Amino acid sequence: MARVCQVTGKVPITGNRVSHSNIKTKRRFLPNLQTKRFFLAEEDRWITLKTSTEGLRTINKKGLYTIVKELRAQGEKI
Repeated sequence: MARVCQVTGKVPITGNRVSHSNIKTKRRFLPNLQTKRFFLAEEDRWITLKTSTEGLRTINKKGLYTIVKELRAQGEKI
């Protein structure tokens, strides 16, 4: 998976780069992705997730095990 948050599903979006003379050309807005290792205590192992910073906040709020269960229910291999 390239440039997709595993937790929130954020993907790059497109927009315009606007010059001083108001010429518009296409550009991409990339999500702020971080590759992070988490220790999953319930399974006594480390997992690696590619997640956005918003995804990290979601993990802090809901808990890692809840997020992993939701991802597995969606069919993601973790």
